[in-house]
Amino acid sequence: MTRRLALALATCCAAALTGAGAAAATNECRGFQVCVPVAGPWVLAPGPLETQWQLSCPQRYIVGGLDAELTSRALDLVFRATLGSPVNPGISTSSAAVFLGRLAVGRDPAASFRPHIGCIPASGGGERVPTVQRVFPPGKPTVVRASQVAARAGTTRRVVRTCKAGERLVAASDAIGFFAAAPPTRKLAAAVAVREQREQGRVTLVVHAGRAIAGTRTVVQLDLTCAGGS
Repeated sequence: MTRRLALALATCCAAALTGAGAAAATNECRGFQVCVPVAGPWVLAPGPLETQWQLSCPQRYIVGGLDAELTSRALDLVFRATLGSPVNPGISTSSAAVFLGRLAVGRDPAASFRPHIGCIPASGGGERVPTVQRVFPPGKPTVVRASQVAARAGTTRRVVRTCKAGERLVAASDAIGFFAAAPPTRKLAAAVAVREQREQGRVTLVVHAGRAIAGTRTVVQLDLTCAGGS
């Protein structure tokens, strides 16, 4: 590895892990000679409704491996992949991974997962070519537009988000994440309340944060599923 590449990887790692805390031993980079590990926050998944969180690689990298830490064995966690062959980085994955988690049994206000991705240099993916007339291969009719809102202790924030011009809003979801070495306690989990409202293609998010989150970097990620773009 050249000195320039080593310096670039060190810079990417430092940027990606800022505020994430010390991660446990995870395997998102296993098997790769060049890999940048990126750790997400602790994401609340307190019940059977699916919680979605998108985690992105640094520029010019794609997702090569995934892992996660869970606070409960009852948490069911998967990620959204793209159909294609072979199952491979750049074909099954892109520059970001969307994790989908839910509590399969019971309800726990503080149940959470911390997603991890291993990012490798981008090398491009294969093209899918239809082999039968009027039959289309799996593609990407929708795209997830993710944005994050910082929660500040003792405040209420209101933000409005939309899809890009020419796109149509299909669905929206929000998730609460805590950047810390340890999972959130029930007191911390209860300190953030989110209200989401959809109207005429716009999503309004109201985030109320209690005093208990002081000293913990807390964000709410809003994911818009948009269709009709180029």
